[in-house]
Amino acid sequence: MDLEAIPGVGAKTAERLAELDDPERALREGDVAAIARAPGISEGRAARIARGAIRRDHDDPGGFLGTDRASELYREALALLQERTVTDYAARRLETIYPSATESRIEEVRAFATAAMDRDPDPAVRDALAGVEPLDAPGDVRIRDRCLATGDAETYARAQEAIPEVSVELVDDARKLSELARGYATVIALDEDFTGVEVDGDVRVEPTALENPAEVVPERVLTFFARNRDSLRAAATVAQEADIEVDCDLDALEDALDQLDDDGQVRGDEELDRLTTAVDDLDAAVSTAESVANDRLREAIEERDVTIEGADLLTLVERGAGVDSLLGRELADEYADAVAAARDHLVDALQLRDTESIARQTFPDEPTFPVERDESVVSRLREELTAARDRRATRRKRELAGELADARPAAEELVDAALDLDVELAVARFARDFDCTMPTLSTDPGFEIEGGRSPLLDVPFEAVEPVDYGVDGVTLLSGVNSGGKTSTLDLVALIVLLAHMGLPVPAEEARVERLAELHYHAKTQGTLDAGAFESTLREFGGLVTGVGDEDGETPASARKLVLVDELESITEPGASAKIMAGILEALDERGATAVFVSHLAREIRAAADFDVQVDGIQAVGLEDGELRVNRSPVKGELARSTPELIVEKLAEDGDERSRAFYERLLAKFG
Repeated sequence: MDLEAIPGVGAKTAERLAELDDPERALREGDVAAIARAPGISEGRAARIARGAIRRDHDDPGGFLGTDRASELYREALALLQERTVTDYAARRLETIYPSATESRIEEVRAFATAAMDRDPDPAVRDALAGVEPLDAPGDVRIRDRCLATGDAETYARAQEAIPEVSVELVDDARKLSELARGYATVIALDEDFTGVEVDGDVRVEPTALENPAEVVPERVLTFFARNRDSLRAAATVAQEADIEVDCDLDALEDALDQLDDDGQVRGDEELDRLTTAVDDLDAAVSTAESVANDRLREAIEERDVTIEGADLLTLVERGAGVDSLLGRELADEYADAVAAARDHLVDALQLRDTESIARQTFPDEPTFPVERDESVVSRLREELTAARDRRATRRKRELAGELADARPAAEELVDAALDLDVELAVARFARDFDCTMPTLSTDPGFEIEGGRSPLLDVPFEAVEPVDYGVDGVTLLSGVNSGGKTSTLDLVALIVLLAHMGLPVPAEEARVERLAELHYHAKTQGTLDAGAFESTLREFGGLVTGVGDEDGETPASARKLVLVDELESITEPGASAKIMAGILEALDERGATAVFVSHLAREIRAAADFDVQVDGIQAVGLEDGELRVNRSPVKGELARSTPELIVEKLAEDGDERSRAFYERLLAKFG
């Protein structure tokens, strides 16, 4: 796949996408999570790239949304779906679903949506989804206690690229290798030429190390799982609660995660814990052991009566001897006991094993008071314990990383499956919340809606009155103010949009013509000035000439639905009626489907040179000053206006003298 051929993908972005394990699959499937794993690509941008890749894959030219109002309605429909997601990822993934004129794309989404509608939006699953996030590949792991060494420049470059977490050093002889070993705990030589070279320190010759990065830097794998532990556990819960089939041993994954702390260090290993504690507590344990020896020796001295004859005292003074000589002569046994207690305390406190013999050298055999540690021995003990700890930690890290490295692809699929489930559940909730059904898409002109209810109204959905309406050809829709004309247009546009997105629609049944474009012109606020009026006419001129041809033939690439709300407000009523009549004539000649909402239906019909279909949202009367309306347009009937209804009511309710006046007014309405 030529990544740069995708709309919105330049050379730099293509290079980043190429770093993914399988960029073609991710782009083909619109996998926003996978695309967002590419360096420097956010989820929002990943969604845009995925949308571009989908268009390219289906040879979709785009342009279905022909007007600002159509685009606005699409965003409102998308928002209804996104409100039903739990994760940010699912909300972004839904942005890859868009209204299209391409049959293959519509059918692809329809198959997905049909399956999604069977999902059960279980609250337990939604709760678990709250903890799922796309996996983060940490790029800040740096290891400073080991390095790679090679004498080959090409190997040096490959090593820097394959394992950037550690330093790579160029060496050409054993002397330089030995120098490295003094500065690093572990040196991994990549050249077979170093086999058999004897140097001090931990130097390993591993020519295949670059093929097994987890062996060299197990922290790479462990940090990945440690940072993503919460998301992995949440995804595992989702899989269990929703009974998703995943190629991942969830119990084994949980056991492995239990062995990691938040920093990617191995935990739960008794020997490693013992050595770590010994290193951390060494100074405190030595100080306590020192106190044990001195306390015992002090107590022994205080309890002991020592008698020194004059000749002996003189001899000690002449020899320059001090208290140490006196201790050796008079309290040798007590000193030995005190030091033994100190040594035992140090060994027991640190639970020493292999290094016990070194620890017992911490306090000298020669009597002295106060008893003091031998710092050189303590330093040696610390080095031995630290080395043992690091060896154990590295071995355990390698073992655990070896297990988890193989599990990483399955873990990624586990999280992706949970995130994708959130997308499906959003569609399922949308369908249930708004009593949706899958529409029929056909080549027959127009649309037919039964029991349609708009979720965009500012009332609870349960309170929305169902609408039945169908149009084939050019139609004027009339109705009283606040009778629901605009909401009917919105409903038609919404159902058409959702159908071309491949999604269910809020209706009992719906048939929609497969279209190339939707043009929805919202109501203009106020009369337009000359320039704006001219611009509007140019827009409609381009629209009309772009629909079908003058013989009424409409190829699939030119099928458009035109919805217009009260175009008469662009200029004075008389001129508006004539202009709208001309537009409708042109659309009718070209076999278009169009619905124009207007209060000038009589005037337009009179000005048109063909029999314009007029439908009406009929008011059925006034009740306590409130208008009662049949929300489903009546075919072929001009709607009665609100003033007509009021005059009629006055004619019925007035006294004998006023009734004649109101009946005369009523007659004017024809």
